[in-house]
Amino acid sequence: MAKGYWITCYRSVRDEATLANYAKVAGPAIEAHGGRFLARGNPVKTHEAGLNQRLVVIEFESAKKAIEAYESPEYQAALAILRNSAERDVRII
Repeated sequence: MAKGYWITCYRSVRDEATLANYAKVAGPAIEAHGGRFLARGNPVKTHEAGLNQRLVVIEFESAKKAIEAYESPEYQAALAILRNSAERDVRII
């Protein structure tokens, strides 16, 4: 079975404190569903239409597991903390 990857590209962050609070809840929720953080932080270099904003890459056993993690009550509680404090593009491949 192919691995699944959850990729989050931030377009903007309006409130860094709220983002930090979200991360405190989101990280354990994602890890509880088998997620393993491969990269998180700001780009060292961007090309083409790349934004110089935070990026997160998480590996899962499968795309199905990544979707289950995103849709889980634990992660949805974390997402409620973030609300309108950041604009993001979240993709699961």
